[in-house]
Amino acid sequence: MGSVMNKKKQSVFFSTVYWVFLVAALSSHPSVSFAEESSGNKTFEAILSNGLKVILLENHKAPVVTVQVWYRVGSRNETWGKTGLSHLLEHMMFRGSKRFSAEQFVRMIEENGGKSNAFTSHDYTAYFVNICAERVAIPLELEADRMQNATFDEKKFATEKKVVIEERRLRTENNPQAYLYEQMAATAYQVHPYHWPVIGWMEDLEGLTVSDALDYYHRYYVPANAFLIVVGDFSRQDLLPKIEKAFGCLPSTQAPQQVVSREPIQKGERRIVIKREGLVPALMIGYHVPNLQNADGYVLEVIEGILSSGKSSRFYNRLVREKQIALRAYADFSLTSFDPGLFFISAEVLVEKDLTTLEKAIDEEIIRLQTEPVAMEELNKVKNQLEAGFIYSQDSVFNQAMVLARNEIAATWRCIDDYIPAIHRVTPNDILRVARQYMIPENRTVGYFIPLPPQNIESNNSKNLIVEEEYTR
Repeated sequence: MGSVMNKKKQSVFFSTVYWVFLVAALSSHPSVSFAEESSGNKTFEAILSNGLKVILLENHKAPVVTVQVWYRVGSRNETWGKTGLSHLLEHMMFRGSKRFSAEQFVRMIEENGGKSNAFTSHDYTAYFVNICAERVAIPLELEADRMQNATFDEKKFATEKKVVIEERRLRTENNPQAYLYEQMAATAYQVHPYHWPVIGWMEDLEGLTVSDALDYYHRYYVPANAFLIVVGDFSRQDLLPKIEKAFGCLPSTQAPQQVVSREPIQKGERRIVIKREGLVPALMIGYHVPNLQNADGYVLEVIEGILSSGKSSRFYNRLVREKQIALRAYADFSLTSFDPGLFFISAEVLVEKDLTTLEKAIDEEIIRLQTEPVAMEELNKVKNQLEAGFIYSQDSVFNQAMVLARNEIAATWRCIDDYIPAIHRVTPNDILRVARQYMIPENRTVGYFIPLPPQNIESNNSKNLIVEEEYTR
């Protein structure tokens, strides 16, 4: 990383001069204000008068751009009885606007060699178009249009609702691992909206109306509740006026207040057992942990790497190779969640082994983290893996935009400059302390999946599902 940092330092003078001329050149656009360049990269931020944040990163390696609009709304913004609304609204955004039909939208993108899609999370809903750089104005126009002019036809809404219901049936109801994950979150969170799945509960989906979607759209799909990211082969001087032309005319509306919901501190282990059709018994453990807004989040990143980063990781060596009790075992942690999340451990048991033995073996690895300082050789290996993974995660303009956006959702895009230094600051004592603080029985939820033999009934039949719970609040 030393050579990279040297190049960045060498470019400070030239980028500063460029910045001065850029501001002067665009002084005729009073509806745009500018933030300073990040110290660690070439990312610029602009804010339109209607509140839309614009994040730009030039990358001239190939004549392509990604245009992404991220809305600060996801399933965490939903309410009891209305779950799945964010994701269903995402579907409706592809059903046309007052200016462009669904067919016209697709044709304009594809005729110009572009690709478009969207995704919804607990914390956000995002739309993107990847296209050749010279045609960047097309996705800007289309995204600005549907930010204000999306249409909500009753028949189209009914069709998309059926699509989402079937999606839930295939991806969750008929997927034991996905169902276990869903039930784990619903048990681990008693108050916070991370309790419900992004796709929504089936009974809630069935009850959603086009009026629900329209109200949700008007409340959250406003410039002040969104940000635009463009990464690729463009000149900022040329692109900013195009952005102003497309989005600047949208009305200024105050952004809705973000949901403030804190999960009470868990004071006892919670356990669930799910029995349904399936092939392989599985285990999940979820610990309540902080995100990147707490320095411990970076320590948890390192712990995740120690446990399950490749075939040299502890889980693979101990559980798969040495003890041969797991088909696979891994840890999963989201540093960039908006609110504190869960540190997940998942494993599938090897045939003729049992889940209790597997859980005991995993517990032994957690105790080891809490009692034995990690050797510097192992720690440095994991740090190097994380650094490389972070760099590789930005191997395209699309992925560069994704990294910027996820950090912006969690805190600010400027956090990307902190990642590698924060990872390298983690010490063996940090790992001991964090493991002792968060990875304790009273702070966790444990879930077992026990497969049942196939039945001649639909997989979502209540006779084919048993959920048992036992926990202390």
